[in-house]
Amino acid sequence: MAKKTLTTRVAVSEPKTLRIGLIGYGFMGRAHANAIHQAGHFFSLNRRPVLQAVCGRSEDQLRAFAESWQVAHTETDWRKLVAREDIDAVDICTPNDSHMEIALACIKHGKMIMCEKPLALDGKQGETMVKAVEKAKLPNLVMYNYRFLPAVTLAKNIVAAGELGKIFHYRANFLQDWTISKDLPQGGTGLWRLDAKVAGSGVTGDLLAHCIDTARWINGDIVSVSAMTETFIKERVHTATGKKQAVKIDDACAFLARFENGSLAVFESTRYARGHKALYTFEINGEHKSLAWDLHDLNRLSYFDHSVSSDRRGWSSIHATDGDHPYAGKWWVPGLCLGYEHSFVHALAEFVQSLANPTAPRNYPDFRHALGTQFVCDAVLEAARTQRWIKVKRS
Repeated sequence: MAKKTLTTRVAVSEPKTLRIGLIGYGFMGRAHANAIHQAGHFFSLNRRPVLQAVCGRSEDQLRAFAESWQVAHTETDWRKLVAREDIDAVDICTPNDSHMEIALACIKHGKMIMCEKPLALDGKQGETMVKAVEKAKLPNLVMYNYRFLPAVTLAKNIVAAGELGKIFHYRANFLQDWTISKDLPQGGTGLWRLDAKVAGSGVTGDLLAHCIDTARWINGDIVSVSAMTETFIKERVHTATGKKQAVKIDDACAFLARFENGSLAVFESTRYARGHKALYTFEINGEHKSLAWDLHDLNRLSYFDHSVSSDRRGWSSIHATDGDHPYAGKWWVPGLCLGYEHSFVHALAEFVQSLANPTAPRNYPDFRHALGTQFVCDAVLEAARTQRWIKVKRS
């Protein structure tokens, strides 16, 4: 007689969903969509993120995106998406000049907000956004994603524990080379970052904003800056007119800074560093220890401990993939690396977890923190214009 096969059914408690409407289907739209899909699979969340609808201007590209990411609903007008009753949170992945308008509309409709960095075109817009979202008491996130990589969070934890002692120096750079050609136009899809009216600034708001966010998170507030910027190609054809127009974004920026804790900093960013596609590094020098990190080897934190005997003293390497390292234990076994995309998953998971206890400390950058970074960017640009030291406004 054949043996009977017994099937055991396990009751699974389905968490309440967080229905997200995504505005934008470009590079950042894909990064955010992946995070929305993955977060609930690897983190125990009280609300499961669901990509409910996506919005974009091109119907063909929108349809392809929706099919690829299994999105049931599409809109070609972001105002309609924001007003949808089946949306709990709106994820803004659009050019910088639209962030404020979309965010204020979200607030009007009572939607939670996730927004790509930088917060806005400038601090004035950012202040308007912060005032409105805090008055409405709506949860909000700005996606400064690099801080959510395990090795970077580990650096934060080491500094927060006081292991470095007094910090003397912080240095960071973010180098690219994609705008060197004088034939590259400005404006339009993919090249809006070269148009000051849309981007607000060049490398300062696009690349250095990441460096500044990480630095402020790890080492505290920046209180004053001195800077220089350069625009190497003064005119480019604008895609909207087909004519040459003045280029008003900064192609390169270098600035000095003082932190509230007394430490000094050097920051540099350019899109004219031939051979570099996305070289982001930082180093922190303290009384007892130093730390260094490189985006090209993003799972590794370099670590120098002066207390080690002199004949054994030197830089060591922490491969931040163990279960004891931040976020790493949620994924694979020790030694298997995480990538750029995981930082977005971690940021979203932190945001969703915070919804269960709104009064708990926030482990992610909200509008107010991002405003502080915006104020640093504004001060850097002013310092470059005036060639003098500028005090940074507090958020």
